[in-house]
Amino acid sequence: MPVDFDSILFLSFGGPDKPDDVRPFLENVTRGRGVPPERLDEVAQHYLHFGGVSPINELNLAMIDSIRAELSSRAIDLPVFFGNRNWHPMVEDTIARMHDAGHRRVLVFPTSAWGGYSGCAQYHEDIGRALASLGERAADMVLRKLPQYWHHALFGEAAGDAVRRAAASLSGDFEPRLVFTAHSIPDAADRNSGPPGDEWTRTGLPASDDGGRLYSSQVLAASQRAATAAGFSDFDQVWQSRSGPPQIPWLEPDIVDHLEVIAAQGIRSVIVSPIGFVSDHLEVVWDLDNEAREKAAELGLEYVRADTVGTDRRFISMAVDLIEQYRSGELPAGVPLGVADNGMYCVGGTCCRAAVRRPHAVG
Repeated sequence: MPVDFDSILFLSFGGPDKPDDVRPFLENVTRGRGVPPERLDEVAQHYLHFGGVSPINELNLAMIDSIRAELSSRAIDLPVFFGNRNWHPMVEDTIARMHDAGHRRVLVFPTSAWGGYSGCAQYHEDIGRALASLGERAADMVLRKLPQYWHHALFGEAAGDAVRRAAASLSGDFEPRLVFTAHSIPDAADRNSGPPGDEWTRTGLPASDDGGRLYSSQVLAASQRAATAAGFSDFDQVWQSRSGPPQIPWLEPDIVDHLEVIAAQGIRSVIVSPIGFVSDHLEVVWDLDNEAREKAAELGLEYVRADTVGTDRRFISMAVDLIEQYRSGELPAGVPLGVADNGMYCVGGTCCRAAVRRPHAVG
């Protein structure tokens, strides 16, 4: 049945606003996961290195302002609210404010393009937890998560243009190697995240034969789109932000290790694009602007990091295109993966197959 949506929830990860927020924030991120205190102390230092403030907060507010402006330019009268999983404004508080303001039919835009647990299922859990916090008042609400958008042409164009800008900043003395990064996850979680073949069919992409590795297959396909948009015929796919016990295999190679490999191949210039992130998390600036940049300097590599898509006009246009498509409540044929109401897992369940375990600790 069609649903006349009356508002938008911009749902993100969250991050500390000041040094005193860092430890409580990390405890929220890792609650129930058995992460040892010494690991939290180590990661806290990453945040404190940047003044205890995550860049994601300001960038999310800028994205929300851009979405509001794009909605206004299309004469779409939908207010946009901001909620987070791990820090203020917490999604539970935001949903309560939305309910008090009379909003009952909500489209949810997640700041993740991907399937799997952390990229998709956990956003459904955020929605379900927020509704549960309302108790009986939630009975008249519908919150529909918008679909995954890793395959969207405008996402690829925005990421590709960021690569072109990065390439233009290089000296031009050496042929650059293009390297895409995304958040690593345990290898077992990737294997269990669902078969990509069905999703490839739904998105009109060529069938994949990569077993059950839905997440890494999505990242690879998005990287290919961005590389093509940037005019590159070749690229490397690597990973970052690994955490957890060292005996548990995660997706490899790590970006820092890979820089050593390409330097040994005689490469002298590298462009790194964080395709797996839509805005600069602390993990992006720590792993890429700090550790990877230092390693590149040590190796004598000319190094440039491409921007995340953030407020790129094409990415914002993509977000509002999705909002327009779903505001009537009429789902297209096949129901793209990632779409479900009120905290239920995706239709068919494949993109949320890894929801039985939580693959990330802290990075």
